[in-house]
Amino acid sequence: MVTAVAIDGWTAFWATVKSIYEMTLVQVIVIIVVAVVLRVVLRFVIDRVVKRIVTGVKKRQNVEDTQALSTSPLSAVRVVQRTRTLGSVLNNIVAVVLVIVAGLSVITTINPTILGSFALITAALGAGLGFGAQNIVKDVLNGLFMVAEDQLGVGDVVDLGPATGVVETVGIRITQIRDVNGTVWFVRNGEIIRVGNMSQGWSRVIIDLAVPYDADVAAVQERMLGIATQMAADLKWRSRILEKPEIWGIESISAEAIVIRLVVKTRPGTKDDVARDLRARLKSGLDAMGIRLPALNSIVLSGFEGAESVKGARPPRTAPNPIATTAEPKSPRKARS
Repeated sequence: MVTAVAIDGWTAFWATVKSIYEMTLVQVIVIIVVAVVLRVVLRFVIDRVVKRIVTGVKKRQNVEDTQALSTSPLSAVRVVQRTRTLGSVLNNIVAVVLVIVAGLSVITTINPTILGSFALITAALGAGLGFGAQNIVKDVLNGLFMVAEDQLGVGDVVDLGPATGVVETVGIRITQIRDVNGTVWFVRNGEIIRVGNMSQGWSRVIIDLAVPYDADVAAVQERMLGIATQMAADLKWRSRILEKPEIWGIESISAEAIVIRLVVKTRPGTKDDVARDLRARLKSGLDAMGIRLPALNSIVLSGFEGAESVKGARPPRTAPNPIATTAEPKSPRKARS
């Protein structure tokens, strides 16, 4: 009799355990399925919004390819690049948040008291992970601010210090850069302390042309400016050159040569192409004048060099400052009279 009661008790106990296990398993499966569905839905929504914004920009500019936007207003290019970058970052954030929430929900479902039972251990681990993960938090926050402030975007040519090249991916922790040699650099966002973006606003071609000391400087300057102006009017380069070329004058004088500086303001991303063709034209034009060039260099200014010429070669006209004059003292004779 006692044995039968014991067997019935064990049977009821295991039946209860089995039912609880089955219920828990069902809840865990439901949580995982809901998380996966939310991930798919949110990814679809984000991709859909990004695609609609990009398609809308291209339709307004009447182009089909993003590269064709380089001849359109710069704001259109920035909208496309920034939207795609934000879409990539949001997809990564959604994935991480859903994994964390789903994991905590599964643990709580399996044992609701497990987090409370390990409160001290969890606090210690949290403190340790807090110190260890501060770099990860720094990377994430810095990446979000860079994208939100439009410091860089996918397709930009940037100089991040550790690497220089074209931005291929902007993640929540890593920015992926491909340099001119094809090397892919993975730069942590928290390590980026400055961003030099060569794809925003405009660029400038700076060519220092060294001519012989005995050359006719005025004639050379006129010839250089004529060649650059003719190139700016060319149909191929008209959309890439923003302003009329300028001769900034004699940059330096030495016993061997006189250096004349020529500058051309271009669209971002077209500086190198314009510079290469302009050098070839200058070489041909000055060869026709019988002038042999000692050197032909492209100059990249750094620091404060040329900082006063950022807005152009012509300084603003200002009125002369009035000079206050003191009244002359009266002579003693006039004072007595």
